[in-house]
Amino acid sequence: MSERFTKAAARNIFYGGSAFFLVAFVALTAHSHIYIVRTSTDSEGLTESVARGKHVWERNSCINCHTLFGEGAYFAPELGNVWIRYGGDEDPETARAILIAWMQSQPSGIPGRRQMPNFNLTEQELNDLADFLE
Repeated sequence: MSERFTKAAARNIFYGGSAFFLVAFVALTAHSHIYIVRTSTDSEGLTESVARGKHVWERNSCINCHTLFGEGAYFAPELGNVWIRYGGDEDPETARAILIAWMQSQPSGIPGRRQMPNFNLTEQELNDLADFLE
């Protein structure tokens, strides 16, 4: 056996290693995607109302001011736990009523306080947004 490292051997190692790591990358990407879909998606809780609420959230660019589980701007309060803060785990109807009334009362007009605009949401949009935040 020759002790020289030939161009052909170097080329074969390069192509073989590239193919191996490409296959490993694709396999790990597929595994990660399958794992995330199976473990982090609440498919029972994703109703049409929740999807419409997310569209209301996106259409009005709420994330430009609010954060949702740490994602978004830090200008306005975090809304990832607003349902729990308003007592939604104990009394969902009262929490929904409080959340909708709060959104309808904006801007509050309190001097020296940042004001949230009134987006003039319909009753359906308010309920869908409450379902999304729930």
